[in-house]
Amino acid sequence: MFLSSLSDSTTDSVDRKEFWVNMPNLISHLKKVAEQKPQATYYNVDMIKYQVSADGIQSTPLNLAVSWRGDGTNIDLRIDYKYNTEALAAPVPLHDINFLVPVDGGIAKLQAMIPPATCKIFWSRYANITCLAGVGALLGRFQMIEGPCKPSQLAVQFTSEGSTLSGCDIQLVGTGYRLSLVKKRFAAGQFKHQKQWLTVFSLWFVYINAHGHFPTI
Repeated sequence: MFLSSLSDSTTDSVDRKEFWVNMPNLISHLKKVAEQKPQATYYNVDMIKYQVSADGIQSTPLNLAVSWRGDGTNIDLRIDYKYNTEALAAPVPLHDINFLVPVDGGIAKLQAMIPPATCKIFWSRYANITCLAGVGALLGRFQMIEGPCKPSQLAVQFTSEGSTLSGCDIQLVGTGYRLSLVKKRFAAGQFKHQKQWLTVFSLWFVYINAHGHFPTI
């Protein structure tokens, strides 16, 4: 544990929060990392991790629309997606986008890649979605063995670096120490289309002294 909240801080507000760094714990951790990686010139430290609940389509970086069509035997599934730059503090690409749709009723034939011995159609897109190419659709068609399937919830996961959904930033106050580099990252933990909510975390990687020397207290 490297950070603690200043409960009696007079500078805290709705959009500002102060923490103090436990330097003995941080230095002890850095020394252990240095022993494990003696050739490294700098070391990564996770300083802040938090979750953001995004309610509403305007708050999610990837907007979705799902449609199910067909009769008792043939089912067509369409997933339309659109990249939403307004949800991000700064527009950045989304990586490793995965769509997961449960399908019941038994599948006789399908026009999609599906893992064996499962009842799920899984699409995996390892491409960046940006504001220049942020609109697309996924299509799937399959024949059912046990009659029509019921429409189910769509789940999607993705990651991104270089921005946050919350707009949160970090600043080191005081002398004697500095942040050489701060990296921002967020990921969708569970985003269900029908509920329109997204669990997001952001990791701050803080490099203390890029030359590998430990600060003193």
